[in-house]
Amino acid sequence: MTKEIFSFVIYMIHACARRWNMLPSEVYRKLRHSGCIDDYLVRHYEVLHTQGTEYLVDDIQTYLKTRGVAI
Repeated sequence: MTKEIFSFVIYMIHACARRWNMLPSEVYRKLRHSGCIDDYLVRHYEVLHTQGTEYLVDDIQTYLKTRGVAI
């Protein structure tokens, strides 16, 4: 994972934590458990990092919901 991708993943964890009123560590566990970090954020970084934060948080929430992960 490059430094840019790592920074993007950390940024998205914190953006989700702010929106969902959760600790970043809780969000990280949910994203890691669901495969969202590796299978979605890292794999599709080239497209995702060009999108807006609010859109991505909504998209991540949908990703988690389809995998049965409660927020």
